[in-house]
Amino acid sequence: MIDRVSTAGNYSAILANLMAAENRQTDAENRVSSQKNGDSLKDYAPQVETLTAMKSVDARITNYQSANTQIAAKLTTQDGALSATADAATAVRQAITEALANDNADALMQTVQGQFQSAVTNLNAQYDGKYLFAGGQVATKPVSATTLSDLTSGPPISSFFQNDSFKVQAKLDDSTTVTTGQLASDLGTNMLTSFQALQAFDTGGSGPLSGQLTASQRTFLQNQLAGWDQIGQDLTTATAQNGILQNQVDQVATNLVSQKTTLTGMIGGITDADMAKAATDLSNAQLSVQATAQVLQVMQGSSLLNLLR
Repeated sequence: MIDRVSTAGNYSAILANLMAAENRQTDAENRVSSQKNGDSLKDYAPQVETLTAMKSVDARITNYQSANTQIAAKLTTQDGALSATADAATAVRQAITEALANDNADALMQTVQGQFQSAVTNLNAQYDGKYLFAGGQVATKPVSATTLSDLTSGPPISSFFQNDSFKVQAKLDDSTTVTTGQLASDLGTNMLTSFQALQAFDTGGSGPLSGQLTASQRTFLQNQLAGWDQIGQDLTTATAQNGILQNQVDQVATNLVSQKTTLTGMIGGITDADMAKAATDLSNAQLSVQATAQVLQVMQGSSLLNLLR
């Protein structure tokens, strides 16, 4: 009695092994070339919820970093405008002091006009096409006066401020919200009032403020010094508050970088391939493919048809 000889089952098993080996080879090649364990969430099924949560946090940190870059740039522009406005107040006080010291006001009102222009220009400063000190009215100049004579033309000082009361806030991270906006009316009302007083005196019955000072002119200018001192101090305080915000934004930015670095490492621990293991797996898979293919070739050579010949 002769047993039946069949190779169909053996062929099927070897082909299955060959396909499995080729799949392992492809997987290893992908890990080696991409340096990742997969290219979609299904490849990380056991840790997909953790990975999704970490990627969500990472995206939120990236958004904060982008926003904080803009906030920092805006605060830098704001710092320049505040500093220049404070310098204008200091320059006016210095001009008054020199006029009193020299008993001569020849250059006083020319200096005052120049510093008025500087103050208004800086209170109307813009960032990214929007007025910094306009509150929510970012498309409208917050200070409408253009010359000293505007201040004595009849309307009250408040009418020259077009800003509203909205102060811009910014969220720096999940737990930090700051008020970055300052208003032209808060910064400039006392300043424009003092400019108005100088202009009114110069064009009134006790003026003009030029040449040797009269007794009444000296008294008036001496009384003005205290007001300009306070204006300068208030503007310096506003500049310092802006500086504190700049430091806070810088500190949050440093913290965000640290958080992102840590999170990137955690995500990489899941998604980044172990290159040594991937290379070993690739080598083993290639060897398995070669061995299985060789077995298949041997089986083809030992077919029953070959024996019958």
